[in-house]
Amino acid sequence: MTTLKERLTADLKDAMKAKDELTLSVVRMLKSAVKYKEVEPGASELDDAGVLQVIAGLIKQRRDSIEQFKAGGRPELADKEEQEISVLQRYLPKQLTPEELTAAVQASIAEVGAKGPKDMGAVMKNVNPKLQGKAEGKAISEEVKAQLSKLS
Repeated sequence: MTTLKERLTADLKDAMKAKDELTLSVVRMLKSAVKYKEVEPGASELDDAGVLQVIAGLIKQRRDSIEQFKAGGRPELADKEEQEISVLQRYLPKQLTPEELTAAVQASIAEVGAKGPKDMGAVMKNVNPKLQGKAEGKAISEEVKAQLSKLS
């Protein structure tokens, strides 16, 4: 089984051969972000989970940029960010469906014994490690908030 970093290196070569500019630039940017994370003080070589965290962070940045570009009337730049997100998502595990996300959140609420919105921190602490890379943090927190508000 190849690691994510090995897959990135292989995809970089393939994108060069195919002259796929979008994939090439996104994979280069991703490899650079991974390398940057590894050279931070106190950091070590990233495993697949660490690389997934970097990917999730880059996707979040892109989503924030899309909002800014749309608000600023720059749809062509928002489109470019959307395309970059689609390339980055190739490296994430299969994403949960809304039904699977709801079920996972409900299971965590039961595990923690949450009674209402004030227990959100405990539920997030329980559910986040289980869903890492399978759902976006924002989607997870919105689902937790929605489920907890039904309890109160």
